[in-house]
Amino acid sequence: MSGFTIENVSKVYGGDLPTISLQHINLQVRDGEFLCVLGPSGCGKSTLLELLAGLQLPTEGDILLDGEKVQGPTRSSGVVFQDASLYPWRTISQNVGLGLELAGMKKAERQTLVDKYLNMVGLEGFSSKYPHHLSGGMRQRAGIARALVSSPSILLMDEPFGAVDHLTRLQLQQDLLRIWQEEKKTVVFVTHDVSEAVFLADRVVLLSPRPGRIHHIFDVPHERPRKREDASLLKIQNDIYSAIYDVKTEADLEFTI
Repeated sequence: MSGFTIENVSKVYGGDLPTISLQHINLQVRDGEFLCVLGPSGCGKSTLLELLAGLQLPTEGDILLDGEKVQGPTRSSGVVFQDASLYPWRTISQNVGLGLELAGMKKAERQTLVDKYLNMVGLEGFSSKYPHHLSGGMRQRAGIARALVSSPSILLMDEPFGAVDHLTRLQLQQDLLRIWQEEKKTVVFVTHDVSEAVFLADRVVLLSPRPGRIHHIFDVPHERPRKREDASLLKIQNDIYSAIYDVKTEADLEFTI
């Protein structure tokens, strides 16, 4: 298992009119926890995830993974985006095993791992299919399998269920929690859905509108499996909605002033 230390991180995009995406982020992502990052569109959620993945570098501050500065992508992190981005000319098995193939793993060994994770995400029997044969939810399952097959200690997920229908989304949430508990990964999960965050997370980090700053961190100290209708979970949801309203009001006042 692994964790991140985020130390006074800011991200500014240059140009004639520089845009401050994130400002003074300080956060400890604990070993083995399921952390959700929540906030309005444009607040820097995806930017933060890309910084953790090493796909971008901070303008200011440092991100440490197990005490080592993140300076680029690392095999310790698997990334799942909203679009699974599977290659249409490769089968599901070939898509999932691409990273192993590029790393030079022998075909038989590679196929054993691919089959293991396809089974884990509920895609047994679909290894020879092509992406266009699968539903959106099934393609996302393949994307999760592709991220897991290289055995990363951290799973970074950027609104991975945002493009699927509601019922599929609920099932994918349940499946992700099962995989997380089986694999004992550290998960950082970006979402704009409050109920999803509360159902999944150990902690929910709420970012303010741009520039994204940590407005509040909510603990969700409930054992799993959780019931979505649990009154104590609904109370946390209401607390988050209240905080979202407060931070929006503060942002509007700052803009007015």
